[in-house]
Amino acid sequence: MFLRRSITAVAAATALCAVTAPAAQAAGSSSRAISGPPASAATEKKLPAGLYGKADPKYDGVWRQSMALLALDAAGAVPARKAVDWLAGQQCDDGSFTAYRADTGTTCDEKKTPGDTNATAAAVQALSAVGGQDAPVRKALAWLRSVQNKDGGWGYNPGSPSDANSVSVVVGALAAAGEQPEKAVKGGKSPYDALASLQLGCDAGKAKRGAFAYQPGKDGELAANDDATAAAVLAGAGSGMQAEKPSGRSAEAKPLECGKGDAGDGKPLGRDEAAGAGAAYLASVLEKNGHHLLAVTPGAEGEPDYGNTADAVIALAAGGHRAEARESLNWLAAKLDSWDKSEGDPAAVAGVMLAVHATGGDAATLKGTKLLDRLVATGPEPARMPDEKQATGAEKDEDDGAVLRWSLLGAGLAAGVGAGFLISARRKRQGQ
Repeated sequence: MFLRRSITAVAAATALCAVTAPAAQAAGSSSRAISGPPASAATEKKLPAGLYGKADPKYDGVWRQSMALLALDAAGAVPARKAVDWLAGQQCDDGSFTAYRADTGTTCDEKKTPGDTNATAAAVQALSAVGGQDAPVRKALAWLRSVQNKDGGWGYNPGSPSDANSVSVVVGALAAAGEQPEKAVKGGKSPYDALASLQLGCDAGKAKRGAFAYQPGKDGELAANDDATAAAVLAGAGSGMQAEKPSGRSAEAKPLECGKGDAGDGKPLGRDEAAGAGAAYLASVLEKNGHHLLAVTPGAEGEPDYGNTADAVIALAAGGHRAEARESLNWLAAKLDSWDKSEGDPAAVAGVMLAVHATGGDAATLKGTKLLDRLVATGPEPARMPDEKQATGAEKDEDDGAVLRWSLLGAGLAAGVGAGFLISARRKRQGQ
């Protein structure tokens, strides 16, 4: 969710995602749901029947499918089998996933299309949510552990420097699979150690304290990145993109306190303190901008960033800061139709659905907008919609009994009719 949006923005300018994606994200991003150029009629005909979205899936097929399945599950719908099978079928033999495999009958080429930690982690979250996919989930987690960096984090591709967004989506995968992210240790470092190294502390300006950088700059400097901060806050909550529905009272997002020997002394904050400080920074930025985040990509600077705002809602809600999250969700509800991707882009629609779910609402709708219907319109019809009643065991037994009774009755009638024909035929023969 927090990194994929930048990939297709640079896809037209490069054929090597592994190099450009981190650079694009470090500079900022404007729309997670960008999914390549509009699909031509020829492209649409070639798209798999189980895939959500009509645009070219080259750069985001696995990501948007994962988002769609997560949102369907959050709304109480049961995805179509072919939709789940399509995602599981994208897995490479080593357990990884790439952005998209047009031909799953060929072996993945690690040199041309190296494993994608973001796509792999997103797929793990989705397959864990829908259930019945233990084998591919285990293989994917094993691959993710094998490419973990010595600082405890992950980069976009194996061997690339750790970044806040990649670390977050992998933490979400571990959590979704029922594992404890803090126990995923490499070189004595956990994912939270990697995130702590990216957080701005008391040596930063007051307005930036608590924020997270995407990656360090050339000289090791850290620049606050709103999307990376949302990602780190979600990871700090130990949650994936499908955050659990909230319980209890909303917690206040408290800013980083300096002058007490914490980050001011160069000592990283603990997981909870780091997430709380990040949430406070995020909440302050949202309030300053009128409860939404702003785009920073070239040509879109200063415009509303709908996708990142949805990310922020999920992160704040997962951290227990529901009051701040709902303010931004209300903004999304009011401005949703101004977003050109809110109709036909499955990742965009799914992101908003997951934001609604995280704040305790019905993921199928937002202030009268039927989000689930919009998502379903982009792909295969779910096996069951949330409003379709699933028969209980007793009801099934009753139905089976009714079928049996009608079958017996039908058999009796048929037997009676048959006997009538036999009697009639016998009489005719006797009368001859």
